[in-house]
Amino acid sequence: MVQTGTMVDPAQTDRSTAELLARARAWADQDPERGHRATIERLLDEQRLPDGRSPELFELFSGRLAFGTAGLRAPLGPGPNRMNRLVVRQTTAGLMRWLDADPLVVIGYDARHFSEVFARDAAAVVTAAGGRAELLPRALPTPVLAAAVLYRQADAGIMITASHNPPQDNGYKLYLSDGIQLIPPADAEIAAEIDLVADDPRLLPSDAALAVVGGPVVLDEAVVQHHLDLAVKALATDARQVRCVYTAMHGVGGAHVLRAFDLAGFEPPVIVDEQFEPDADFPTVPFPNPEEPGALALALAAAAATDADIVLANDPDADRLAVAIPARRPADGFVALSGDQLGVLLADHLLRNRPGPHRQVALSLVSSRLLGAMAADAGVLCTTTLTGFKWVARPIVEHPDLQYLLGYEEAIGYSVGGLVRDKDGISAALVAAEMAADAKRRGETLWDRLDRLAVRFGLYRTAPLGIRLPGAGGMARRAALLASLVDQPPRQVGEGRLIDLVDLEHDGGLPPTEGVVLCYDDDTRVIVRPSGTEPKLKAYFEVIVAVDGVEDLADADRIAEARLAMYRHAFAQVLTP
Repeated sequence: MVQTGTMVDPAQTDRSTAELLARARAWADQDPERGHRATIERLLDEQRLPDGRSPELFELFSGRLAFGTAGLRAPLGPGPNRMNRLVVRQTTAGLMRWLDADPLVVIGYDARHFSEVFARDAAAVVTAAGGRAELLPRALPTPVLAAAVLYRQADAGIMITASHNPPQDNGYKLYLSDGIQLIPPADAEIAAEIDLVADDPRLLPSDAALAVVGGPVVLDEAVVQHHLDLAVKALATDARQVRCVYTAMHGVGGAHVLRAFDLAGFEPPVIVDEQFEPDADFPTVPFPNPEEPGALALALAAAAATDADIVLANDPDADRLAVAIPARRPADGFVALSGDQLGVLLADHLLRNRPGPHRQVALSLVSSRLLGAMAADAGVLCTTTLTGFKWVARPIVEHPDLQYLLGYEEAIGYSVGGLVRDKDGISAALVAAEMAADAKRRGETLWDRLDRLAVRFGLYRTAPLGIRLPGAGGMARRAALLASLVDQPPRQVGEGRLIDLVDLEHDGGLPPTEGVVLCYDDDTRVIVRPSGTEPKLKAYFEVIVAVDGVEDLADADRIAEARLAMYRHAFAQVLTP
């Protein structure tokens, strides 16, 4: 599970039990949700029993959700370490204290549990604090909200979503006036204002005050049409003849994608009916992330039954896109592309079909180096950023004189054309369909295009590794393992010898962040970084194998897979305590 809340181990907390209990009681006095108040009272009663120190109480109240890679995200529940109405109100009140006077704030929400409630709470706080709140007309994809910030010339945008997290989660994404998610120092400044509100209830509008402010302005369909128009502008050719299968993964992308396909001139895609309508419980998948094993099973079955050319899958808030295509051998059915494979295919399509002397692309640090090689060959600026689209989209405003062709991260996030300054699974779906149609009319497959890139630049192959560190002290073990990796890295893996190590907290030419980059003389790169604030480490491996010609691809593929397996095993040994 992806979660960006601060989960403090009870053994590590520096708050005394008395302080924590006082915090819980004060929270119960303010929480507008009756069920949450009852839960807190039950936990306080348990605390009074002999040896009744409640781990759950400490988990809920020994920290506070903090802005991470994609805003706030956590399970629903009471307390400052969960997503609930009081957290939303406090966060919004802190934002309003930070913004200039009379700000305009546009607010959107997806179809998760409590999303609309949270959105209306946020709107009420904005209005009570003297701002102007505008609400999207219904549950809509995150990129609609991201686009609306610029369209409405807003001072900030709030999106209530937990993206592809489990059904028990929700979250809060914050955009500033440039249409990009916030970065330092704004995040720390806003967090300080939120803390002030949380510590002094007088700074938060009362229930009575919120009840009389009136409802927000609800925007009309023009704001939705604006995003659809941007999505169509992302297209680069007139290729439209393609058979698509589409799944919304029980999220809010379905109706929007159908309108986008119609507006762009595509035939309607075949819909995975069981996953088309929004459903906050995500009943057909154990985890509503199209990257997860089994999540695309229904879509792949529909593709096989209809002889489709491509499968398109959004996550529940439709800001990400997964793609599957027919396997190289028909007997193998359909194969899901990795985020890096789709990223370089989109880049190849756009570099060929959007010519010009002043162009740029961007990617996150953990994404494939192949995009950099392609950009250098084409004379295009390539910017490598920290993880997260709050960084990947930033070159749009840092180099406004350059056409932003594509920004991507390996976790299936893509911004095509920079028309939306965040990842956008709607426009990416249109361009992926166009890319498949263009290959089809040229008598090619997307595998042919990947092979051509491999022959020209070498075979780039990537693989991830996740190391969970559960239990008390997990966060401390995570920090210790990273420090140990800096001091004692694997200096030899097979025939690969370590030639460079960069501690990203102190070097690397990027804003300081936790993580280590290791480069070996066999063209292997390993990046190890923490996952948000969970007790988990993530390692990203990439190997490059030279390819002499198409006939050499099979041997290069075997070499790449063997080298990846060797490095993953070596680092699993080092990173497993």
